[in-house]
Amino acid sequence: MATSTMKVTATMGSTFKTDIKASHDMVIDQPKAAGGSDLGANPLEYYLSGLAGCLCAITRIIANQRKLEVKNMEVNLEGDIDKAFLMGNTEEGRAGFTELRLSVKLDAPSLSKDEKEALIHEAEKRCPVADNIENETVIKVAVTE
Repeated sequence: MATSTMKVTATMGSTFKTDIKASHDMVIDQPKAAGGSDLGANPLEYYLSGLAGCLCAITRIIANQRKLEVKNMEVNLEGDIDKAFLMGNTEEGRAGFTELRLSVKLDAPSLSKDEKEALIHEAEKRCPVADNIENETVIKVAVTE
């Protein structure tokens, strides 16, 4: 299968507000307490939302492929992060989350608990966002004029 290239453009002016141009426009910002205008979720919330949303989407894809009835799905996700590194207060540790925990409620009446767990496990395995979290992805940054 051919590789696809996905693209987004982020534009930030003189404040934290960052306009994202993608298939649907988004706004990333910081809360007022952190110097932002609170016009949108912060990047870490988008990151967590991306994982939760991707897991839901891939579960739906699998359910549709197998003609499984999935009435509803709820993903609760939390992550632990030490913000001292990203704020420049220390050089020890790392900027990212050290652990992510997901709790999934799946309303699929015809599936047993074991079948639900197998479905979610496969969705996690097929989820591109989870894959990028669990495996190393090359990031190339170039400064342009």
